[in-house]
Amino acid sequence: MNIKEFSVETYMTDHENDCLYNLSDTCVDSLSIKDLKSDEDIIQHIMTMKMDYGPIVGSNRLKDGILSLYQTGDYDNIAITHGAINANELVMMTLLSPGDHVIAISPSYQQMYEFPLSIGCDVSIINLKEENNWLPSIEDFQQVMNKQTKLICLTSPNNPTGTTFDKDFMLSLIDLAKEYDCFILVDEIYRGINTKTKVLTPSFSDYYDKAIITSSLSKVFSFAGLRLGWIKGNKNIIDMINLRRDYHIISSGPLDDYLGSLVLENKDMIIQRSMDICEKNKAYIRTWLKNEPLVSCVLPDEGTVCFLHYHINIPSLELCERLQKETGVFFVPGHCFDNEYHLRFGFAQNYETIVKGLDIFSQWLHENA
Repeated sequence: MNIKEFSVETYMTDHENDCLYNLSDTCVDSLSIKDLKSDEDIIQHIMTMKMDYGPIVGSNRLKDGILSLYQTGDYDNIAITHGAINANELVMMTLLSPGDHVIAISPSYQQMYEFPLSIGCDVSIINLKEENNWLPSIEDFQQVMNKQTKLICLTSPNNPTGTTFDKDFMLSLIDLAKEYDCFILVDEIYRGINTKTKVLTPSFSDYYDKAIITSSLSKVFSFAGLRLGWIKGNKNIIDMINLRRDYHIISSGPLDDYLGSLVLENKDMIIQRSMDICEKNKAYIRTWLKNEPLVSCVLPDEGTVCFLHYHINIPSLELCERLQKETGVFFVPGHCFDNEYHLRFGFAQNYETIVKGLDIFSQWLHENA
């Protein structure tokens, strides 16, 4: 199986650990185990835990925590994975065969279209436009759907634009998918911190039996280091995924299972903290954008990322490498998402880092305009 380089992941691996101001991190400022509240003696529990495989398909305690994020479902609707990236892979490997037709969007997470291409699928890509707030129309999907369409692959909120499919669009897309009897895979890893509505955005999996969603504890929940993710779908799909899962991960292990359960039992506190961080940072970013004529942005209501559009004539890869070398400010270039003159900006990190980093970025832009 031949597959292209995963541009955004490669770029981050090569650059993000050698910067002073990381303005592209997509995870809300990370938490530690000591930040979790519990009536249990967490340290004692961990120190006496037997390091066997643990619950192979995930404990009921962990699944209870996951199910609390949705309106529907039971234990049979959840599969546990090593992060959302493994979840996406397992769904696509389970459902897709060479020759299947897949619909994806761009810019988006490269895995959602490159992985199907690597296994011989026919992939139609809908190109999102900034002037449309990085949102597609239902007509865009109607134009590319056909009898061979097996799967629609989405991220919502989207990475890197942050834009989210609202309920009306979701229901229209579900109606279209029903016409063609196809699956919808939605990576919902950024779902959970809508600073406008203050409530959870509807999940595709609560409205369509052939919708499959993936997520993890990385972005909104600030525990990327646990590498714990999940898939939610109908029982038949989950059973098929669990059969394939035995070839890939066996189990997530007892430590991640236990700590993941604690994280989800602290979800109200964690989500409120994430909301507060994003709200404060976005308030600053709005002011910064008003005062910075060389940058514009469709600032989303939900998620932790947006796609800055800068207005100087330097290709994004060159700009990012020069900017980081000269100032220590790190962005992921739009080049990694096939969109030039854009930068992925993560607004969920330390407030002081964002303020200082954007100030330095502004100075650099004007010096190089």
